[in-house]
Amino acid sequence: QVQLVQSGGGSVQAGGSLRLSCVVSGRSFTVYRARAAWFRQAPGKEREFVIATDWSGRYSYYADSMKGRFAISRDNNKSMVYLQMNSLKPEDTAVYYCAASSSLGYIRALDTYEYWGQGTQVTVSS
Repeated sequence: QVQLVQSGGGSVQAGGSLRLSCVVSGRSFTVYRARAAWFRQAPGKEREFVIATDWSGRYSYYADSMKGRFAISRDNNKSMVYLQMNSLKPEDTAVYYCAASSSLGYIRALDTYEYWGQGTQVTVSS
C-alpha cells in the first residue's frame, strides 16, 4: 500500500516563507518513476493544481500564480518531495496536498494522481 505523509505548514505573515515535506512509502510503488505534485484547496473552493515535477526532478510545472514564488523539489533516494513557498500572500491560505502518480496522464490534472497525502493547513495573515 502506498502512503504519502506530509509535514510542515502552519501560519505565517504575508511575505513570509514555508516549506512542506512529503514522504512516499510503499513496496509496490516505484518512487523513482513517479510524478509528484502539490495541490491546494481553499475553503469553499475546489482543489487546484499548484506545482508538479517529473520523476527526475529536472522539470517543474507551475500554476501561473505560483511561478517565481513556489518551487518543488524531490530526493528520490529519500522518497521525499518538498514544496518551498516564498512571498506568501493571504490568498495562498489553503490545505495543501502532496500527490504522486505512476501514470502518464496530464501532469496538471487532479485525476492523474492516484496517491494523496493527508493535507496540511497553510494560513497566511495580512
